[in-house]
Amino acid sequence: MISKDTLADAFDDICMLDAPLNVRLSAYADKLRELNFPFAEAYDDLVARLYAGEVGSSAPRVGEIMPTFVLPSKAGTAISLEDLVAEGPVVISLNRGHWCPFCKIQLRTIAAYHHKISEHGARVISIMPDRQEFFEEVRSLTGGKLEILSDVDNGYALSLGLVMWLGETLEVLMKGRGYRLDVYHGSDGWFVPVPATFVVGRNQKVIARYVDADFRQRMDIDDILDALKSEIV
Repeated sequence: MISKDTLADAFDDICMLDAPLNVRLSAYADKLRELNFPFAEAYDDLVARLYAGEVGSSAPRVGEIMPTFVLPSKAGTAISLEDLVAEGPVVISLNRGHWCPFCKIQLRTIAAYHHKISEHGARVISIMPDRQEFFEEVRSLTGGKLEILSDVDNGYALSLGLVMWLGETLEVLMKGRGYRLDVYHGSDGWFVPVPATFVVGRNQKVIARYVDADFRQRMDIDDILDALKSEIV
């Protein structure tokens, strides 16, 4: 049990837990419910709306070709999926943004297993709708061990059927906490990706996937590693 009195303190402790990723994420969700119930309740309502709309049901499935992308990197160069898989398997993580604590817990955990992922010749790509200038916190948290690409206006996420509108209630709550997605995105739509993870092989086919409208849960590290092992068998 995390006994900290602020979400910021709880976040740091949760990131250091010796526990599976989804246990860490659940711990943060529980702390959010304890310390900021309006936010947690709004998240519950959002997830219920996404489930009712079957959001994510059309996302690529195992065995299908992963749709390609060409997205800008920190260096300003365009990176394509074809170029990435030519070098080895790719773990693609769609994330809501640099501001999202669930995404940061996920990416920090993945970064901690960077050496094991690299042993399979794979690399991790995080795709977010934020502009690159806002990614430094995530780069610092992950030690620069993964590539962060900007999906401005959620173009790639839309092509996967993985976009959600946060809604007016969450917009008000988030602005009250200083989260300005209009600034981060350069637009005022308040749309973000539905977080999802795809393990893509050298043939650009999906080896494994985790798609769930409840963004408070993500693909566990063991499942990523098992998928990468199957790629080299």
